[in-house]
Amino acid sequence: MRKILSVVAVYMVSVVLMALQKPIFLLWYASRSAEFSLSELFNVSLHGLYLDSTVAGYLSVIPWLVAFLSVWIPLSERLYRRVMRCYIWVVSIMVSLLVAVDMGLFRYWDFRLDSTILQYLASPKEAMASVTWSDIFPAVVLFVGYLALMVVGLTFVLRIYRVEKKKLLPKVGQSFSMLLLGGLLFLAIRGGVSPAPANVSKVYFSENMFLNQAATNPIFSFLSSAARSDLKRSDYQYFSEQECDQIFEELRGGEKGVTESVLKSLRPNVVLILLESFGRATTDLVVQGREVTPYLNRLKREGISFENLYANSFRTDRGTVATLSGYPAHPVVSVMKYPQKAHTLPSIAGRLAEAGYATSFMYGGDANFTNTSSYLYGTGIQQIVDQDDMKLDAPTSKWGYADDVVCELFADQVLELAKQKEPFFASLLTLSSHEPFEVPYSAFEDKILNSTAFTDEQVGRMIEKWRDSEAWENLLVVLVADHGISYPADVAIGTPKRQRIPMVWCGGAVKESMRVDRFASQADLATTLLSQMDLSAEEFVFSRDIFSQEEPKFGFWSFNNGFGVISEKGYLLYDCTGEKIMEKDCDSFTQEEFLRNGKALVQKIHQDICRR
Repeated sequence: MRKILSVVAVYMVSVVLMALQKPIFLLWYASRSAEFSLSELFNVSLHGLYLDSTVAGYLSVIPWLVAFLSVWIPLSERLYRRVMRCYIWVVSIMVSLLVAVDMGLFRYWDFRLDSTILQYLASPKEAMASVTWSDIFPAVVLFVGYLALMVVGLTFVLRIYRVEKKKLLPKVGQSFSMLLLGGLLFLAIRGGVSPAPANVSKVYFSENMFLNQAATNPIFSFLSSAARSDLKRSDYQYFSEQECDQIFEELRGGEKGVTESVLKSLRPNVVLILLESFGRATTDLVVQGREVTPYLNRLKREGISFENLYANSFRTDRGTVATLSGYPAHPVVSVMKYPQKAHTLPSIAGRLAEAGYATSFMYGGDANFTNTSSYLYGTGIQQIVDQDDMKLDAPTSKWGYADDVVCELFADQVLELAKQKEPFFASLLTLSSHEPFEVPYSAFEDKILNSTAFTDEQVGRMIEKWRDSEAWENLLVVLVADHGISYPADVAIGTPKRQRIPMVWCGGAVKESMRVDRFASQADLATTLLSQMDLSAEEFVFSRDIFSQEEPKFGFWSFNNGFGVISEKGYLLYDCTGEKIMEKDCDSFTQEEFLRNGKALVQKIHQDICRR
């Protein structure tokens, strides 16, 4: 009887420990929690118990197994406690670490811990570059405090276990009782007897995603996403393959029509500048009469400004693929994680290399981060210059060299390339406007705005250097953000305000200034650019020509297992986990259209990656 009670006690204490994470989370993010009523906050804990019970079941499996084996194998109380103490310490450290990391990362990611973090462990230096002491200290305190609670709580229940001299039940009876208890634990782990096993959507109860995220157990979120890191073709199956193909072809616009010509030359030298975290939420701001990005705003007036462009994702690795390959981001995984697939993608660099262009990529940090180098080399970039190659006499930030020295180096490289007979495609990824937003500059008190202004100034100086050279006449400079930014901090990932980004074409190769109001995604850059150069973009099946009158005009993006669709008719956000609309601003007819189109795109992207 004591054996059974000891396992039950471990389970009950584990449930309490898991449930305790909810009020800790709500207090940690008190500024956002304050927006909700007490009943809504209570429902966070109530609904969260579903996955808390599941995780408690996992934590109780080893204690149950040890207790079950002790029925047939004599096990002293001393040996039992040694084994269990070892188990308790290992489990407590792992769980406490995940809880602390999740609590700190949610501020940046706006979703609970999942297997995404595993992609960054291969480059721990770069992964830690965004972390400040203000993040680390409270996380360490939480880790130590939660660890102490787990160790004390679970160690306390060890006292229940006793080697009973007088057995109330024979061994067969004890075994049967333990198997029955094991069956109950299995039900807890599975999430009950319903056809659908435990999953994150089970705790979703609100239209507000913050409340749903608060109810989610981060341990379950991490373990479940890690378990499904290998994609299953059966996921995201909303339509038959034939129907999905039909919808997808409609979204592509069928036969390509005549595109509006906006360039003076079919073979300009092309410079692509990926601006780190340059969301319209910051670049459009004017603070006390001072523009945050005055140079970018000037270029918008002088060149071609795309006013309704939306980032396909919220991370640099996914935004890079969307921009260079015209390949929208998957709701869960980064295609860079699958080199065998990433290398098969079409790309602007690869297509231009076939047309005789020299192709290059520069980044002031580590280009190996998140398999970036592998993707770039595999899709047509011939030369990569990163931090290790630069060896500049300048200090580095946590991410690498700041944009002032890198922009100067890149400016000179472009001028040297312009002297060659061979046309070129040169690309640059900036980095200073990335958290922790530490730059040698002091234009604004706000660190995010200050770092954005710093990058804007360095890019502006670089472009002025080109403008004053002979290279300018046949130069096309494309400036586009890799993704948006949550500014202010309460702007959630996935919302249109978070996803809207600038794109500007400028340079001597541009015919005239123009404002383009058509809705599009950054993945549409590939086909749009190649069409202007009269080069085939047939391989870029997910990319549309923004200047073509025949092709549908809309923006599409994905975020943590969800997607957004926007056009002149309105917008819609859909949660693939909870299988429900999160937010919308459109009529009922448009809602069905957006759902149909968004689901078809997600299904098509998923199928394409699964064919890797």
